Amino acid sequence: MSSSKNFPIKKSETEWRNKLNDEEFRILRQKGTEYPFTGKYNDHFDKGVYKCKGCDSPLYRSEYKFDSSCGWPSYDQALPGALLFIKDTSHDMIRTEIVCAKCGGHQGHVFNDGTTTTGQRYCVNSASIHFDGE
Repeated sequence: MSSSKNFPIKKSETEWRNKLNDEEFRILRQKGTEYPFTGKYNDHFDKGVYKCKGCDSPLYRSEYKFDSSCGWPSYDQALPGALLFIKDTSHDMIRTEIVCAKCGGHQGHVFNDGTTTTGQRYCVNSASIHFDGE
């Protein structure tokens, strides 16, 4: 878990385990990932806001979502100040991890290969978010 920062929302490992199911805990707190094309929000395009599954903080508006065909929900931007960006050198790669700015929950990674005008692709695990429709 990204704990070099002192996040505003703090919970013990036991509290996180009580709040999240096993898959959510593995992804949000242990930097896991779900298999591509399996997440409930991959093909979801309703209007509303996607929020952090860990702390309910708004992260992405539905207008930011696009079909990247990568197998995970993709957004071309996040709400201002909603995420922190952390250099990730795991798995012999250099990537930028994205975590919730409020609780530090792992969301996924951001890449500079998006097909929209921002050129970015925020590649997010469905287990890291929940949807609040309009």
